[in-house]
Amino acid sequence: MKASQVIEKYETYCPQELSMKGDISGLQIGTLDKDVKTVMVALDIREETVAEAIAKQVDLIIVKHAPIFRPLKNLVVGPQNQMFLDLIKHDIAVYVSHTNIDIVPDGLNDWFCDLLDIRDTSPLSPTEEGFGIGRVGTVEAQDLQTLARKVKAVFKLDSVRLVAYHPSTTLIRRVAICGGSGQHFYKDALSAGADVFITGDIYYHTAQEMLTDGLLAIDPGHHIEVLFIAKIAEKLRRWQVESGWNLTVLESTSHTNPFFHL
Repeated sequence: MKASQVIEKYETYCPQELSMKGDISGLQIGTLDKDVKTVMVALDIREETVAEAIAKQVDLIIVKHAPIFRPLKNLVVGPQNQMFLDLIKHDIAVYVSHTNIDIVPDGLNDWFCDLLDIRDTSPLSPTEEGFGIGRVGTVEAQDLQTLARKVKAVFKLDSVRLVAYHPSTTLIRRVAICGGSGQHFYKDALSAGADVFITGDIYYHTAQEMLTDGLLAIDPGHHIEVLFIAKIAEKLRRWQVESGWNLTVLESTSHTNPFFHL
């Protein structure tokens, strides 16, 4: 079958048009006009991911984070360019699904809510009619530490950062969440009446501003988006059965989280 058939089905579920303005999505390396036998789902394209794809004879990678997110000055052989050269050399196509999978219903932010028992959800920050990035909803009343421990356990983390001046006894009932680096949506979380905002990569001064405005936060890091791998692979396998595709679907096992906490 053709790579274009796989992506056509994917885009029926998660259209590129849902992506935020200026975002990178769609085919970034190679061609979809090629036969595919093996598709791999990954969070990141790093040296480890490319080596894994070559070893497993992968034809197409569907990835959350774009490997090319800054303009390339050249493709001269070197540490940062070698993975692009290897992908091209081995004819491995790379298709990016970034903010569209954050926005689409039954996408990444909805899966986070399911795992954390966040109910009665709605989009956190509208992007277009009927759609938005992030989610806000309700949880059973609990304190910040209880919710933080749940986030840590659900995502199998070694730690989470709390934005709070001291252990808060405030009962949490309304929660906003945005996967990845969503700190710039914290005003939307306030407007939505959230008691706490769960998102990654919160800056020091932004955290101070949150507290001044009366918003607590839990920062589990960016890498919780690794959930993308299992969930998209699950969908591909279901479509494979429904459509009778002769296709092998793999989940990348490469470790691409750059952070480790002592």
